[in-house]
Amino acid sequence: MKHVISVIFVINLLLLVACNSNASNKITRSDGAHKLNIVLAGSLQNPAFSPNRKSIVFTRFRDGYNKGASDLFVYHLDTGELKELVSDGSSNVNLPGSSWNSALDSIVFSSDRGEHDEIYTIASTGKSGDETQISNRIDKQSFEPSYSPDGEWIVFESHRIDIEEGVIIKYRVNGSSEYIDLTSTKDNGKQPNWSPLGDKILYQKEQTNGWAIWSMGLDGESKRQITANDESATDAIFSPDGKWIIYSSENKAVELANIYAKKTNGDGIKRLTDFSGYDGAVSISPDASQIVFESSEDEPDKSNATTLWLIDIDLQ
Repeated sequence: MKHVISVIFVINLLLLVACNSNASNKITRSDGAHKLNIVLAGSLQNPAFSPNRKSIVFTRFRDGYNKGASDLFVYHLDTGELKELVSDGSSNVNLPGSSWNSALDSIVFSSDRGEHDEIYTIASTGKSGDETQISNRIDKQSFEPSYSPDGEWIVFESHRIDIEEGVIIKYRVNGSSEYIDLTSTKDNGKQPNWSPLGDKILYQKEQTNGWAIWSMGLDGESKRQITANDESATDAIFSPDGKWIIYSSENKAVELANIYAKKTNGDGIKRLTDFSGYDGAVSISPDASQIVFESSEDEPDKSNATTLWLIDIDLQ
């Protein structure tokens, strides 16, 4: 019996040491953000929360920031379990925001596995080879897709091969609609995201000093600028209640982009991260208590890679 008690004591002691070691290894910034302990080479980008808040999906570029082949992974926030979702040697990229749909438990992403980038979906429990191709056009390529809340539609950036200026397109997932243009090439629209009520779409539009966040109706009408002209704003998403827009901003207060929230009606701005480096590509948890984002101490292109971070927020 004494030997059994001794063995149990040693096991418990080792578990305690391991827990304390993990806690001491937790990397936390002065603004309260902590680094996700994802042991994976390359640049980790574009995190998006799962509908149940327990996991995130993200893109891993193998050769550095936006460089080389890229894969999709799912990371469980509580257990630290890391699952390879899509990895076939091509460039597979999800969009932060509404890329993981709760109605379908499906993830939408773009991939250049064919002649050029097209839109694909995969179940969150799937594996490489389980993907379904959604878009299919000979003369145009497709990027940065997001789901409507009911999972019946997607919006994405589209442009002709080797042409940079993007158009925001709406398309029915089952293929029963035409490709519907919501913006024009002169807008160079990118990164569309649906509102949680399904009645609006956010996107970023190129302007003289950088980028601005705009919203529009589902028919492309009622376009309205959200962010100010004296900042360059990207990576916009809605809060779960639709009352806030969260985005990454370069402005007079920061040297590199940090993450901000602005009320949908235009009132009130909150700074959500306070970091001397870059924070971007944000996603918000379904209960609006946390955001997850990519970060680097320098400009991402100069740092060659970003890591993923989590921070508690208060949008009251």
